[in-house]
Amino acid sequence: MATATLLIHCPDQPGLVNTVTGFILYHGGNILHLDQHVDRGANVFFMRVEWALEGFALNGDAIRNAFAPIAKERQMAWNVHLSEKRRRVALFVTKEGHCLYDLLSRHEAGELPCDLPVIVSNHEHLKPAAERFGIPFVHTPVTATTKAGIEAEHIALMKAHEIDTIVLARYMQIITPGFIEAYPNQIINIHHSFLPAFVGAKPYHQAHERGVKLIGATSHYVTTELDQGPIIDQDVSRVSHRDSATDMVRLGKDLEKIVLSRALLAHLTNRVLVYGNRTVVF
Repeated sequence: MATATLLIHCPDQPGLVNTVTGFILYHGGNILHLDQHVDRGANVFFMRVEWALEGFALNGDAIRNAFAPIAKERQMAWNVHLSEKRRRVALFVTKEGHCLYDLLSRHEAGELPCDLPVIVSNHEHLKPAAERFGIPFVHTPVTATTKAGIEAEHIALMKAHEIDTIVLARYMQIITPGFIEAYPNQIINIHHSFLPAFVGAKPYHQAHERGVKLIGATSHYVTTELDQGPIIDQDVSRVSHRDSATDMVRLGKDLEKIVLSRALLAHLTNRVLVYGNRTVVF
């Protein structure tokens, strides 16, 4: 079933739900899902509404053009997403393959509604994975002196493949501001700890040395401030004194796969609304 999804945030005010649902009803739409939230401290209204396009009088740009005056009057920040337009996702990887294999298998099983036109890596270790799933693999070695030129090539590659979402599936390179600004809130990263704790190198070893009882993983949108972007999903696993650092790495990798796949699915199904450096995930 073809659907449209509208994501909104604006100053809270009377009649917002009626305004949005009235617009959909007026044009013959049938609402399938509706979620809303009010941040009382900030006085901000958030909403996600999805409706069937069968029998709806508008489509594509006509929806945007018709809703724009309403949004302006109500001071809304908003986006409309159509289900028939599948997102095109590029996967960036380095050497560790657990997140890549998980995403590829989920995509093959039909769990991730997107197209995967390309896998990009600064090493060739995971080329066999790309070949196994029939996805083009682009190897672009990165050094300090070549980084700027390589990222320009990456941006051109993304445009050539019409990519709208980038997933850093354990891509062990810092993304530069120019690349990030080209894809705002469209680059998803997985961090191997429960941010903001134990950032930096070998987080599980740090956690082991501290005798922690929980380890975690965090998926977030990438911003110019390293590992400080809006958080999409997190999860934890309980550990004890019986678990070695190796055990924690194994458990952590399981968390990373689950958290990254959940975050990507939420993004693909238009359930993430970014507000400042926070997210509302419906």
